[in-house]
Amino acid sequence: QVQLVESGGGLVQAGGSLRLSCAASGRTYIINTMGWFRQAPGKDREFVGAISRSTDSTYYVDSVKGRFTISKANTENTVYLQMDSLRPEDTAVYYCAAKNSAYVTKYDYWGQGTQVTVSS
Repeated sequence: QVQLVESGGGLVQAGGSLRLSCAASGRTYIINTMGWFRQAPGKDREFVGAISRSTDSTYYVDSVKGRFTISKANTENTVYLQMDSLRPEDTAVYYCAAKNSAYVTKYDYWGQGTQVTVSS
């Protein structure tokens, strides 16, 4: 199994920045892709972006392109979500997730989530 723990959420003013971290433990060698999702109150969970552990390729939803950056630590067991130019509509619980294959859409492992609140 894989365990994921997010950290770094908080309250920030519009235009500010936050960096979220996701630390993976357990059978981390089986992870192919790590992603970030978010869920705002009353809304469905939304894909934010992902990074391939093998190629370092990154993918983002259009609404965060140019503002959010996903990277990974040299250990490869920690990924980051750098969020710049934050907007009130970015307010949500952010979840880290991981999957074993790049060829499936379903993520197998999930963190507990961390709250991000952007005030206007």
